[in-house]
Amino acid sequence: MSDFRGRVPDLDLDLLRCFVQVAERGGFTAAAPALGLTQSAISLKIRRLEELLGKRVLERTSRSVALTPQGETLLAYARRMLALNEEAVRRLVAPPVSGRLRLGVADHFVPRNLAPLLARFARSHPGIRLEVEVGRSHELRRSMEAGSLDLVLGKRRDGESEGALLWIEPVVWAAAPGWAPPEGRPLPLAMLPAGCMFRDRALAALARAGLGFEITYTSPSLLGVAAAAQAGLGATVIGASGLPEGLAPLAGLPGLGSADMAVFGDLAGLAPLAGPLVEAIQGTVARAAPLAA
Repeated sequence: MSDFRGRVPDLDLDLLRCFVQVAERGGFTAAAPALGLTQSAISLKIRRLEELLGKRVLERTSRSVALTPQGETLLAYARRMLALNEEAVRRLVAPPVSGRLRLGVADHFVPRNLAPLLARFARSHPGIRLEVEVGRSHELRRSMEAGSLDLVLGKRRDGESEGALLWIEPVVWAAAPGWAPPEGRPLPLAMLPAGCMFRDRALAALARAGLGFEITYTSPSLLGVAAAAQAGLGATVIGASGLPEGLAPLAGLPGLGSADMAVFGDLAGLAPLAGPLVEAIQGTVARAAPLAA
């Protein structure tokens, strides 16, 4: 594969879109339905991209696909280029959408994802005025039922099928990097107040495993709980995609399964406003997901 000489080549958005789908979905097979292409067609596009760059961006074996160091660099740029292209098209070509959308967001989605998502959405849809309330899923849903919110992004209760499923969220134990439970003492925990599904699930898992625990820190805000865990006051429980800086998954404790993240509300009635927002949310989660093996 030879390096290019002379004029810097222009990157083809179609090739970049194919590359991003393969990277985010973990392989050619998973990317094929999303792109509407065969695996051989995807392979050809990736080969054309690599020839254009003179660099290998994916390491391919019979079982897995992994990013090369050059591929990791390209992925960040490709996402930005595709996002800018979408923003430009929406501003100049798509019919304008305007109105007010009152959105409730479960606070465990906030630490890493909410602000960048809202910034991108505001740039792409300047006519939609978002009013955002952050809180606990069950409280936000009560507000929606009372007419104070239009949509809620939050957790389904265990066994529930209400709402439109957005993604399945692994639930993990988390603590400050290098933190270990104190010997000879019950496991210290930093938790949200009673009524939190993650809290209830964690305490039940510890009880089933016969492990002693004590709740040493309680806060109605997940950011407060995360701060306590970051300071080493105890372990906590969080959705994997919302794991903030300063916390790392904690091994050695009972598994907590996963939770369904869904959007609740009248999606059909709010389609012109809600549709673009739901797409933006799904895109944010896909970008946050690790490359699958």
